[in-house]
Amino acid sequence: MIVAFSVSPSAAEEDGGVSEAVARAVKVVRESGLPNSTNAMFTNVEGPWDLVMDVVKRAVEAAGEGSSRVGLVLKADIRPGYEGQLTAKVERVEKHLAD
Repeated sequence: MIVAFSVSPSAAEEDGGVSEAVARAVKVVRESGLPNSTNAMFTNVEGPWDLVMDVVKRAVEAAGEGSSRVGLVLKADIRPGYEGQLTAKVERVEKHLAD
């Protein structure tokens, strides 16, 4: 499965941003060893259901340190039997664009 998620704690930084909290969440994802990528809006992580959801849970907890509330947006692509889709899906789109 691939999960795209975004976390945002209720306690923002002085400038209204949440980059420090998001960095804590991304660190959890990167240290998980699962394939992942981060862009301006979401962090994507790929792997078995139980492992991915555990990583998301720990990332939310990390982002929420020092905050009484955390918002989570999550989208999942559940496709049993497929791996490497974090990059393969993009490669298929790029192939069509190159035609």
